[in-house]
Amino acid sequence: MMSSEFFTTWFLPGIWVTIQVTVYAAALGAAIAFGIGLARTSRFWIVRFVAGIYFEIFRGMSALVLMFWMFFALPLFGWQLVPMWAGVSALGLTYGAYGSEIVRGSLAAVAPAQREAGIALNFTRWQRLRLIELPQAWPEMVPPFNNLLIELLKGTALVSVITVADMTFAGNLLRLGTNETTPVYSLLLVLYFVLAFLITRGMRLVERRAKAGIGQTPEETGFITRKLSARGESVQAGSQSAGGMG
Repeated sequence: MMSSEFFTTWFLPGIWVTIQVTVYAAALGAAIAFGIGLARTSRFWIVRFVAGIYFEIFRGMSALVLMFWMFFALPLFGWQLVPMWAGVSALGLTYGAYGSEIVRGSLAAVAPAQREAGIALNFTRWQRLRLIELPQAWPEMVPPFNNLLIELLKGTALVSVITVADMTFAGNLLRLGTNETTPVYSLLLVLYFVLAFLITRGMRLVERRAKAGIGQTPEETGFITRKLSARGESVQAGSQSAGGMG
């Protein structure tokens, strides 16, 4: 049977390890995403070419196979990574490539007139990025980054195969020790859902503040509520128009 002692001894430390892997891999992935994403918008073709090669290579790689390679094959070249950092590196490199496309696409969506205004003000490329383009592109990056961060959280379960004691590793140990498959994996599903929900709520707060920073009013109501409100306003306007004609 699943005991409270096992939960506190294995699952709680496993949850903390999962959070650590997620945070470290997200930090590495964010640095790579912005570095490669900005490089892919450079005016120098060689910079765009090198960044594009990185993007295509790591986007097409399996994170699990890359993790195996970094843990088992890299020592043959004189580099020995502890299991956690092998997992963090593989996840950060892979998800950073995905994130770079979010950065590139969001920057490309900024209105050309905004860039032209920066050029007219004699801003340097860095000043245009820092003062004009990134502040307007950042609110558009947050929702896809939210999805990518949740995918990264779920991807941290891969580190269990290289003996990192995350909560999936702890769950597998418990299943082997008790033969209680359904309760163990049900608990894991709930734990991943709770962590993903917390990430979503945090990123929603970031999105609201990002939009407020550029003068956009965050929409608090849901899609259906907005549609019903818009329909009610149109009906009211039509009634007033008909009354005026009468």
